[in-house]
Amino acid sequence: MAEPHIQTEESAAQVPLIDPKQNPEENEELNDTLLDQHLQRLETFFCFFGFHQTSLLSLILSWVAFLIVGVSVPVVILLLPSCNGCEKYQINKFELDILVSQACLAAISLLCISHNLRKYGLRRFLFVDRYHGHIVRFRKEYSEKIEGFFRLLALWILPCFFLKTVREVIRIIYVDHESRWISVAILLALIFTWTYLTIISLSASFLFNLVCNLQVIHFDDYGKLLESDSDVSVFLEEHIRLRHHLSKISHRFRIFLLLEFLVVTASQVVTLFHTTGYRGIITFINGGDFAVSSMVQVVGIILCLHAAAKISHRAQGVQSVASRWHALVTCNSTDSSHLRVSNSVGNFEAANPVGALSITFSESDLESLDSVALPTNTRLASYTSTYNKRQAFGT
Repeated sequence: MAEPHIQTEESAAQVPLIDPKQNPEENEELNDTLLDQHLQRLETFFCFFGFHQTSLLSLILSWVAFLIVGVSVPVVILLLPSCNGCEKYQINKFELDILVSQACLAAISLLCISHNLRKYGLRRFLFVDRYHGHIVRFRKEYSEKIEGFFRLLALWILPCFFLKTVREVIRIIYVDHESRWISVAILLALIFTWTYLTIISLSASFLFNLVCNLQVIHFDDYGKLLESDSDVSVFLEEHIRLRHHLSKISHRFRIFLLLEFLVVTASQVVTLFHTTGYRGIITFINGGDFAVSSMVQVVGIILCLHAAAKISHRAQGVQSVASRWHALVTCNSTDSSHLRVSNSVGNFEAANPVGALSITFSESDLESLDSVALPTNTRLASYTSTYNKRQAFGT
C-alpha cells in the first residue's frame, strides 16, 4: 500500500503548483499585445512625419525635411517658373501668403508635439503607461480611441485633399507653363507639399483630441465608481488623480493652442483683406487655395474646441453625480438616524417626564444611568464625521 502512495506523491510533485494560464503577468502581457500594436503604429506615424526627435540627428533630419519639402519646394515653384496668367490672376501672391500661414501652423505643431514626445514619451504623454493609466482595465478602450485617431484623420484629410487636387488641376488647365510635363510636375509637387504640411498641422489637433478622449474613459469609469458603495477616500484619491491629469494636459497643450488660435486668426484677417482689397474677380483659380486653407484651419480649431468641450462636459457631469451621491447618502443617513433618535428619545420621555429627573430620581437611579450607553450621541458623531468627509469631497 505504500508504493502506490509514493507514486501518487511523485505524480503530484510533477504537476506545477501555478498554472501558466493563470499567471497574472503573462495574462497582462497577452492583454497588452493589441494595445502595444496600436501604440507602435501611432509611434511609427509620428516618426515618419518627423515628430519623434529623440536624438540630435533625428532633430536635424526632421527640420531639414520640413524646410525642404514644406517651405523651399513650394516657394521655388511659385517664384521661379514663369507661367501664362499668373500675374493676371495674382496667383503667386495669394499662394505665397497662404503658404506662410500653412508653414507657421505646421511648424507650431511640429515644435510643440516633438518637444512633449521627447520629454515624456508616447505612453506617458497619452497617460496609458503602467504608472499613469489602467492598461489592464481599459486596454480595449485605449485601442479603440487610437484607431479612432487614424479614422478621424483620414475622414478630414480626404475631403480637403480632393478639394486641393481639383483646384490644382483647374489651375494647370487655365494657367499653362512652358511644357506640359512641367505643369504635371508642379501639380504633383504642390499636392505633395500641401499634404505634408496639412498632416503635420492637423496631427497636433488630432493628438489633443485623442488625449482628451482617453481621459473621457476614466471620467466615465469614475461615474460608475460613484455608484458603488466605497469609502470617500477612494473617491477623493481618484478625483485628485483625474484633476492632476487634466492639469498636465492643459499645461502641455497650452502653448500650442494659443499659438494656433493666434495664427489662424491672423491668417483669416489677412485672407479677408486680400479678398476685399483685390479689384479683380475672385475665382476658383486664384481664390481656391483660400477656401482649402480656411477649411483645414477651421477643422483644426473645431477639433480642439470639441475635445476641450467634451472633457469639460464630462468633468461637470462627474461633479453633478458626486453632488447627487452626497445628497442621497446624506438624506438616507439623516432619515435612519432621525428615526433611531426619535424612537430612543420617545421611549425615554415616556418613561421619564420632563423635569422629573432632579426630583424623583434617587442616587441609585443616577448611578444606574452611568452604565447606560448613549447610542444617539455616538451615532450622531459617526454620522457627522462621514458627513464632513462627503462634504469635503463634494467641495
